[in-house]
Amino acid sequence: MTYPDTNLFIDGHWRPALSGERLPVLDPATGAEIGSVAKAGRADLDAALAAAEASFAAWKKTSPLLRAQTMRKAADLLRARADEIAAMMSAEQGKPLPQAKGETLAGADIIDWFAEEARRTYGQVIPARVPGVTQLTVKEAIGPVAAFTPWNFPINQVVRKVSLALAAGCTIIIKAPEETPASPAALIRCFAEAGIPAGVLNLVYGDPAEISAYLIPHPVIQKISFTGSTAIGKRLAALAGQHMKRATMELGGHAPVLIFDDADVDAAVAALAGSKFRNAGQVCISPTRFLVQEPVAERFTEGFLAMARAVRVGPWSQASSDMGPLANARRIPALERMIEDALAKGGQLRCGGRRIGNEGWFFEPTVLTDVPPDAEIMNEEPFGPVVVINRFREDDEAFSEANRLPYGLAAYAWSRSSARVQRLQDEIRAGMLTINHIGLSLPEVPFGGIGDSGVGTEGGSEAIEAYLQTRFVTRLG
Repeated sequence: MTYPDTNLFIDGHWRPALSGERLPVLDPATGAEIGSVAKAGRADLDAALAAAEASFAAWKKTSPLLRAQTMRKAADLLRARADEIAAMMSAEQGKPLPQAKGETLAGADIIDWFAEEARRTYGQVIPARVPGVTQLTVKEAIGPVAAFTPWNFPINQVVRKVSLALAAGCTIIIKAPEETPASPAALIRCFAEAGIPAGVLNLVYGDPAEISAYLIPHPVIQKISFTGSTAIGKRLAALAGQHMKRATMELGGHAPVLIFDDADVDAAVAALAGSKFRNAGQVCISPTRFLVQEPVAERFTEGFLAMARAVRVGPWSQASSDMGPLANARRIPALERMIEDALAKGGQLRCGGRRIGNEGWFFEPTVLTDVPPDAEIMNEEPFGPVVVINRFREDDEAFSEANRLPYGLAAYAWSRSSARVQRLQDEIRAGMLTINHIGLSLPEVPFGGIGDSGVGTEGGSEAIEAYLQTRFVTRLG
């Protein structure tokens, strides 16, 4: 596989930035430059805005059936190219090839799901108080969208926002990640070749702060969607609010895991270890704060340690690799700082804890135990292959710790007790809770958080509502 240089896609054309500026793309397995990506400037953004504005009226009026058919062609193209696109993603992001291919194929399923939702943007007929009066609500596309996505899932995060916008009849400018540009570009190429009209879908790369500061307040943009850190998301949501722009925010988490003394421990260990070390732990819903009840704590911990030690870390080019490198050099000192802080406060390092080698950004799967609640890692998401396993005695302790932080993205629990399961449903403050299995991130289910983890959802039947506005029409006769 030859890694491609990536250009902007504006008004139906692939082209470099008008300034000619480019940014390097690095291989996280070696740190070496493998390609480049065009860096959009204000003139490029103006061209994308003009294209999105000019094409909106026609795309909005395009029948939902035709929009759905075009989207499904894109899904078919994505499936047909999954091997090629997965290799690009692995090269630029570092995840093992099977995970990259799985993400690509899942992206095609997401397109298909929202293609069908395009045909279900129903309004209502509201019974009137007076004979002869008709009362209707009409759902229509909100307008051009600006969307911003991170590097950890280069296809998954882009495809949700693009599919929602296109299904609703919106045009969109997607600011994809500079670190991982080729796989999102390959996705956009599938949409373009499927027949999405010029100007409806535009792709840019560049300085995130500059692009968001220009696009969000711009009068052409009517809707914002952002996936990223809580700190940045709050700033962008505030900027959107100043200009009365609707915003969907999928932000950071710090997912608690509650393992009760009646849990199927072996099933929990197997499921959670696979989920934790997927994508080197660089997953917003990654299980991180493990709370295990005393009677099963030793058994769970030993089982999880065995799974962590068995993870094979290596580059995507090695078929045996279970886990690749961290996606960028920034993650290593961040993890080292958190681990050192946890140990200084009395935590125990049970395995891992170190960088692997001095080429690329590989890090050992790491397990800490007995970490006090004031440690940094108990309060801030590590976003890497590091977990904390702490013990609890009474159920109330676990519920209190699970709900202690302002984040509320994902939570996990294992218990055979119907009473405990009911309490989990009632009391755990998370936008997504999965009990006795890993059941998150499917196209047909909601994906989003509460509290500091965001606003809105980008999965399931509710997601398209954020891209629609409701108008009321009443008439006599």
